[in-house]
Amino acid sequence: MNIFNNRNMDYIELHLHLSPINTMVSDVLAATLGENGFESFIECEDGMLAYGPAKIFNENTFRELLPTALFGTDIKMTCKLVPGQDWNHEWEKNYFKPIVIGQDCVIHSSFHTDVPVATYDILIDPKMAFGTGHHETTSLMLSELLKLDVKGKSFLDMGCGTAVLAILASLKGAGPILGIDIDEWAIQNAFENIRLNHSPKIEIKLGGAEQLDGAESFDILFANINRNILLNDMPAYVAKMHTDSVLYMSGFYESDIPFIQEKAESLGLTYQGFISKNNWVAVHFKK
Repeated sequence: MNIFNNRNMDYIELHLHLSPINTMVSDVLAATLGENGFESFIECEDGMLAYGPAKIFNENTFRELLPTALFGTDIKMTCKLVPGQDWNHEWEKNYFKPIVIGQDCVIHSSFHTDVPVATYDILIDPKMAFGTGHHETTSLMLSELLKLDVKGKSFLDMGCGTAVLAILASLKGAGPILGIDIDEWAIQNAFENIRLNHSPKIEIKLGGAEQLDGAESFDILFANINRNILLNDMPAYVAKMHTDSVLYMSGFYESDIPFIQEKAESLGLTYQGFISKNNWVAVHFKK
C-alpha cells in the first residue's frame, strides 16, 4: 500500500543511505530509479536523494526493486512526501543555488541576490519541475548548446522540463523553438520560466514524441530524457531532421553509448562524439 497521498502536485523524496559512500552504487541506483519514474538525483553527505512523482511511488514495490547491499556498500532507504506547495521553499533552502555554465551562462532563481554576471542570464523558478543545470545531464546539454551557432535556426527541446535549454536557445537567437514534456507540472513551470525570461517565441506542448506529428523539420534537436525513451523515440526525432540537422541526446551513462550509437546509425545518423561528467554523457549526431 502506498503510504503517501497520490496527488499529482506531490513529489517523493527518496533518501538512499550508503555505507560506505560509493559513486558506482549511486550511479546504479540512479539508473534503476530513472527507469522507474524518478526524475532528479542529488548527492548528499551519506548517499543520495532521489525525487519522483508521488503518483508513481509504492514503498513496498521500491523496497523490492532496490538492493540492500551492492559492491560492498550497505543501502538503506527512507522516504518522505514533499507537498507541491512546499517545493519552492524546500528547493531554495537545500538545493537550488546559482550555477555558472562555462563562462557565458548563469542560471538562478528570483530569490537569489548575489548572482554572477554572464552573457546569458537565465531566471528559473523550479517549483515542481527539474532541470536547473545542477544535474550532470542538464549541465552537459547547456555546455553543448553554448558552443553552437543557433541564430535563426529552428530548435527542438524534448523533455524540456523547466525549459532552460529552450530559453538559452532563445537568448542565443534561435527560432522557431518547440519544447515538449510529458509532465503537466513541468509544462506549467516551463510557461512561467518562459515569461520570466521574456522568451515568447518558445512554443510548449504537453506530451511525448507524438507531439512531433505535423511539425516542420528542425535544424537542432536536443533530447534529455533517458536511454529507453530515447531508443524508442529516436525514429520520430530523425523524421524531423533534414540534411545537416544535428541531434544531441543525454540522460544516460557512458556505458550506454554503444546502444544509442547503434540505433542512431541504423537510422542514418553519423556519430560525432560525446562529452561526459561524472559518468553521465551527452552525445552528438548529424544527419
